[in-house]
Amino acid sequence: MSDAQILFDRSGAAGIVTLNRPKALNALTLPMIRLMAPQMQAWAGDDNVGVVVVRGAPRPDGRPAFCAGGDVRALWDEREDPTSTLAAEFFGEEYTLNREIFRFPKPYVSLIDGVVMGGGVGLSVHGRWRVATENTLFAMPETAIGMLPDVGGTYILPRLPGLSGTYLALSGARLKAADCLALGIATHFVPAAQLDALTAALTAIAPGAGADAAVEAVLGQFSDAGAAGTPGITQHLPVINACFAGDDMAGILNRLQTEGGEWGQAVARELAHKSPTSMVVALRQMRVGGNLSFEDCMTTEFRVATRIVRSHDFAEGIRSVLVDKDHSPKWSPERVQDVDPATIDALFAPLGKRDLTFA
Repeated sequence: MSDAQILFDRSGAAGIVTLNRPKALNALTLPMIRLMAPQMQAWAGDDNVGVVVVRGAPRPDGRPAFCAGGDVRALWDEREDPTSTLAAEFFGEEYTLNREIFRFPKPYVSLIDGVVMGGGVGLSVHGRWRVATENTLFAMPETAIGMLPDVGGTYILPRLPGLSGTYLALSGARLKAADCLALGIATHFVPAAQLDALTAALTAIAPGAGADAAVEAVLGQFSDAGAAGTPGITQHLPVINACFAGDDMAGILNRLQTEGGEWGQAVARELAHKSPTSMVVALRQMRVGGNLSFEDCMTTEFRVATRIVRSHDFAEGIRSVLVDKDHSPKWSPERVQDVDPATIDALFAPLGKRDLTFA
């Protein structure tokens, strides 16, 4: 396979995107974004393209991976350079690509075989069809690195059943295929062994007005939701809805401990390892996002993301997870009760002329 970080192919009437950084679990880089965005625009205007399929290259050992996130290490490397524009460039162009996918006028099918986290969520969940397999592992784990669940999480997560999106945003919980189907994160389940045949069938779809129905019919032929297994999250939704209500992060932690039973207490222990500031940010995201348009959600994320990458907790989170790998971050402040509301207000404040806008 080519050494290029992202590959574009035409097969029949399909445009096929292959994320091609398998040693890095296909994590998204700025050069990949800068290549994919114009290609998507070109295919949108090409009458000979009927469907776009997005997939990830398998790892060197053959195991699958869709996309494990964005290249946040590069942002960490430039954290102390006050002249760096990398954060504004990366997030601005990434979020614009997310919006391109959200508004894409043709069928867009992502094959989320393997890990799909962070930036990989932005490349998949905004498209019309998301195909999970027995290898799918979904998460938005940003609160563990002092970041926020971005790439459109502000829009998507509040619209999941009940308060499941709030739970996912705060905890970074990992979901397999059955849970993804139950929440609507995935639209279909297809065994991994059938993905090549599914892709081949999609390439035969004729462009034009009937393409959506044709894609749905093809996916229906290959889909086997029963084979995904039984979702585990469904049984916990009543507790999630009770414990993750409200706007007070300290109150959520208290309810998990006192009303959540053994499962809630286990979740509370997990949350104790996350950045308190990031959790408060994520909670506000979930409360405001449900009333915003997609574009306004992306503008909100841009404001927070470009600021939070210069924070203590982001630097400490990346250090502990990706650099030293000791998984022992020293958050500041250490408790959600001590997070200053003014700090959160400042993160969400408009950027004026530097705001991300869409035509």
